[in-house]
Amino acid sequence: MKNIVPLTKMHGTRNDFVLIDQRNARLSNYAEAARYLCDRHAGIGADGLLVVLPSRDDDVRMRIFNPDGSEAQMCGNGIRCLAAYLRDEGAPANVRVETLAGTIFTHCEREADRFVVSVVLPPPQVEPATDIPNAYVVMAGNPNVVIFGDGLHGRNLAASGPDISSKYRDGANVHLVLVAARNRIEVCHWERGAGVTLSCGTGAVAAAAATIYRGDADSPVEVCVPGGILTVEWDGTGPATLTGEAVRVFDATVHYDDALAN
Repeated sequence: MKNIVPLTKMHGTRNDFVLIDQRNARLSNYAEAARYLCDRHAGIGADGLLVVLPSRDDDVRMRIFNPDGSEAQMCGNGIRCLAAYLRDEGAPANVRVETLAGTIFTHCEREADRFVVSVVLPPPQVEPATDIPNAYVVMAGNPNVVIFGDGLHGRNLAASGPDISSKYRDGANVHLVLVAARNRIEVCHWERGAGVTLSCGTGAVAAAAATIYRGDADSPVEVCVPGGILTVEWDGTGPATLTGEAVRVFDATVHYDDALAN
């Protein structure tokens, strides 16, 4: 059955998403929708699909699906885009979002034609990696492997990312970090289910947390990623705050072969 599905294209530091607001209607298969809509040749093209749903205890619920149809626990840039979308639709500046990683608090400010969004993520859990030199495993809403070294731009993440991720039972995002100063790091990302991306919000938090854990940086940390700049604040024990711009690119409708259920 062909259905007309409204959607919004968003990006946060060029980590781009297709957002569908499903608070009043339901697609039957979000994994299949993600595979179709995120395809850069046959669909809209994106690093992930954001699904906005009603929540029993919070303001809204967010589900995030990777281009391969797998579902992620959290997405730092995705939830910033969600908060910007809700703010643009008339929601208050502060919104509580239900995710698989728990309730996430967001704050969105409009500055001219852009949005600046901060999200408070659960306390990062940092441990040295046992099987990868100069690396750390960081839980920051989802699992991450953070690797330090001088060869940031010489490493082929597209090739090494899947191999490193496969060392972990459920897979992990992989990030390469170069410490540039006490308050600035450079990071490249490979995300499970998506591949190399221009930015990863939870990866930025994981990279900053690992750098602070090592004693090589002080909060706040400016995280320079290929798609722009994010800021991470972390005191070493409590929740971490991720801040950056989010952009509403366009709104559209697509004809999608699915069954809608009320």
